[in-house]
Amino acid sequence: MRSVEEHREAVLALVTPLPATAVPVRAALGRVLAEDAVAAVDLPGFDNSAMDGYAVRAADLATATEVAPVTLAVDGDIAAGDIRRHVLEPGRALRIMTGAPLPDGCDAVVPVEATDGGATRVGVRLAPEVGRHVRRQGEDVRAGQTVLRAGTLVGPGHVALLAAANIAEVPVHRRPRVAVVSTGDELVPVGSRLEHGQIVDSNNAMLGALVEAADGEVVAAVHLPDDADAVRAFLTAPEGDPDLVITSGGVSMGVYDTVKEVLSEVGGVEFVKVAMRPGMPQGCGAVPGAAAVVTLPGNPVSSFASFHVFVLPALRRLAGRDAGDDGGFDAVAGEDWSTVREKLELTRVVEDGGVVRRSGGQGSHMVGALGLATALALVPVGVEHVRAGDTVRCVPLLGQDRHRG
Repeated sequence: MRSVEEHREAVLALVTPLPATAVPVRAALGRVLAEDAVAAVDLPGFDNSAMDGYAVRAADLATATEVAPVTLAVDGDIAAGDIRRHVLEPGRALRIMTGAPLPDGCDAVVPVEATDGGATRVGVRLAPEVGRHVRRQGEDVRAGQTVLRAGTLVGPGHVALLAAANIAEVPVHRRPRVAVVSTGDELVPVGSRLEHGQIVDSNNAMLGALVEAADGEVVAAVHLPDDADAVRAFLTAPEGDPDLVITSGGVSMGVYDTVKEVLSEVGGVEFVKVAMRPGMPQGCGAVPGAAAVVTLPGNPVSSFASFHVFVLPALRRLAGRDAGDDGGFDAVAGEDWSTVREKLELTRVVEDGGVVRRSGGQGSHMVGALGLATALALVPVGVEHVRAGDTVRCVPLLGQDRHRG
């Protein structure tokens, strides 16, 4: 039996970061930088005022106090966006707005609150030190400086930085294209009238949602019957030119496990038992002439948990991210529960203030408990019982608020 770590490495060996494409900076949100981003300009781009007030020479106000203000003549205004070059003469002031360029000769700004607000002459009650309320050119970022490293997942703050640094386009890894395949004669579309022995195909919708929550693109979402020709035709020439094909169902030991039958015949995909619960039957490989394939078990909870453990790291790597960055966190068990000693137990839990409790029944068919869960508690091989107060390692579930309690 293969360990979880061994199977994860087998899946990751199938994929490499996707090629980069240049996109406008606004379109980079949620994408991963393929190269370092280098500032094209200084930030700030020029010396400017941090306050609404008066541009002054500090030496002219050395004696100013609250009770004995110093009066200076005001030679005009400098607004933000004023591109003229102004000169501040000794013994005089210029009224200045936040973000406006400093005049030559200015070494301090006095906020309007420390003055009488005069337009032609101003009484100043503050003796500023040199540099007070002055933003110096390049004090934040210098032109030519690397502002973001390759591998950065671009968020709104990064977009602000890139735009401010006058970087119009950035190379990013494209989103992984994924084909989602559910199999089984017993499955019918959502909304169907169910006959005896039929069940709704929830896996297709669930896996598609997980792909999108992982910032992938679903390029095909199909259901295939337990028909070897239909399965073979799709898996050897999948729709949408996917980077990865995910199947659910048909990978265990049953007579009608068609996915396993077909892919074993075609070759390139290995089917194994993995020491985990839920989700023991797994498979992965590359179909000759087609995409990488990860085959997941058909039980909804098994498929859901397996996606987080095996597929999600592969999608991260395809997108140029760190495959091992699973957002894991330590929590305290809020109750006792039993596990299987020989396997990694993936217990669906709800977190509340750093304490986790099982979300309900843990059977691989129990979707109700799955809908309530916010994380998976990873109980390692060799542990038979989790006791209240034990520290357990957890990974958050995609799109589920782990802090909702």
